[in-house]
Amino acid sequence: MSQLKLSIATTDYDHFRDFRMGLVKAEGIDHNWLTLGHHEIFARQTFNREFDVSELSFAKFSTQITRDDCDIVGLPVVCSRLFRFSSFYVNKNSGIKTIGDLKGKRVGSPEWAHSAAVYMRGWMHNDCGVKLTDVHWYQAGANSPGRIEKVELNLPEGLKLTRVGDKSLSEMLASGEIDCAIIARPPTCFLKGDPNIVRLFPEYLEMEEDYYSKTKVWPIMHIIAMKKSIVDENPWVPRNLYNAFVESKDRSIERLFDPAVSRYPLPWLPTYARRMRDMMGDTFPFGIDENRATWEQMLLYTYQQGIAHKHVKPEDIFPASTGTKIIV
Repeated sequence: MSQLKLSIATTDYDHFRDFRMGLVKAEGIDHNWLTLGHHEIFARQTFNREFDVSELSFAKFSTQITRDDCDIVGLPVVCSRLFRFSSFYVNKNSGIKTIGDLKGKRVGSPEWAHSAAVYMRGWMHNDCGVKLTDVHWYQAGANSPGRIEKVELNLPEGLKLTRVGDKSLSEMLASGEIDCAIIARPPTCFLKGDPNIVRLFPEYLEMEEDYYSKTKVWPIMHIIAMKKSIVDENPWVPRNLYNAFVESKDRSIERLFDPAVSRYPLPWLPTYARRMRDMMGDTFPFGIDENRATWEQMLLYTYQQGIAHKHVKPEDIFPASTGTKIIV
């Protein structure tokens, strides 16, 4: 039988590596895998649909999947997931000590449809009483100017968002032009040791463990998306891809628990991995039901924040076959 040729673009994740290198096969598929930076992938796929299958920011995906003329579908495959209480950086001169102090302040993020910021804005709005309209929001590149929004937005009424094209969030935070930045990676001013720039939640690890124990939500940053035309013409493809991604991920996790074969040169990593397994069960679950609380939360947050065009359910964004339990 001839193999269906598909282009796949992702960042170099260990949990995809066995699939990418051919140690794991997707039945009936011959892939050409491009390993690129995720910002490049997001831009090329969002603007031009250059790949058959690609990594996408969940926030940006939520805009595209909820269009009336949607031309992509998702796979419940997690590229990256991270808790984000560590992502609040504040200028001490702003006087911000608690999340409530962000009311009336100037808070920046690299894009409005930036998954890390979406999660934290949603937490502020729904759990902390700091509503979206209580803050003056800013958008600018993280450590260099010029970053643009990649998807269309329908911002909530009364929300104030200022876009800055000639300065970075790091510069603005250090100078006091903004009071706080919600950003996926530490800004340059923090990394260089500016004494005025600190994390709002230095105890973020304990906060995140407590948050997970209460909600069972483990925020998903990036997922896999594919062209809808491929699914329409080859309805077997999503399940075969999904199975290969799962097998590749399971092999990666097995390596974490075996110090003899681990690829990561860190002491006590298997011990930490076992601790996470004891806390979470599956240490990196794929699937719809396995992540339902997280999917539902992000779909709510993106709708509330004017990123998704409508409020949808997880079953609306993934092919039905990927939600079917296979008993072997």
